[in-house]
Amino acid sequence: MNDTPHPDAYKPAEIARLMESAGVAKAALPLAQMFVLAMLAGAFIGFGAAAYTMVMTGTDMGYGPARMLGGLVFSLGLILVVVGGAELFTGNALMVMAAVDRRITRQQLFRNWVVVYLGNLVGAVGLAVAFGLSGLLDGKMGGTAAQIALAKSSLPPVEALVRGVLCNALVCLAVWLTFAARTAAGKILAILWPVTGFVMLGLEHSVANMYFLPQGWAAGGEPNLVGAAANLFWVTLGNILGGAGGVALAYRFAYLGPGRA
Repeated sequence: MNDTPHPDAYKPAEIARLMESAGVAKAALPLAQMFVLAMLAGAFIGFGAAAYTMVMTGTDMGYGPARMLGGLVFSLGLILVVVGGAELFTGNALMVMAAVDRRITRQQLFRNWVVVYLGNLVGAVGLAVAFGLSGLLDGKMGGTAAQIALAKSSLPPVEALVRGVLCNALVCLAVWLTFAARTAAGKILAILWPVTGFVMLGLEHSVANMYFLPQGWAAGGEPNLVGAAANLFWVTLGNILGGAGGVALAYRFAYLGPGRA
């Protein structure tokens, strides 16, 4: 038997079928396992967000090559999710493909989304609390954390929505590209540039914000619970639209056929 990995990437039509099968597997996860994997994903994205916060400390956070470096560092989060194995709400927008083709029910889709969203929230907030207790947010990193949280909680609804749409289009494209790869190294390379792009452009990721907002408060920033809740609502809605509609349904139409039942 030849154990040599196949050198070629999976073709887009093959990716679409693999994506649907992955959606079926995700929907079938037992509740406790799903929640634990979701907590891990929330913490993983939080680690990427914490690393981004440190990298941006002492730089102009609005412009320049530092933002590209921040995006590369933030990619740590999705690398841990994809290669390590965890359940991330934003990536699970792609499960819509399996739902449209009736391989999973709408109830299974929404069950996954709700459980994973809550698990992501617990993991991200828990990590923010841990960083607050670590003392790492007492210095200049804390000032950066407070600035990030203030900017996000002050973002107007339309901007938050549109940035959420654009962000999760890139995140789901990153996940889509990882299904083309046959090796861990290939998956990591597939993640780096779409994620770097969305961070560099200042787009909005709901699970990252589950960490960024409490991190800012843990660093001594003024809590704005109304603004934070509004940010998460509009960004989450945008993430669903960008991932489920902008990527999942478009690729399903293109590669699995508009008339497939």
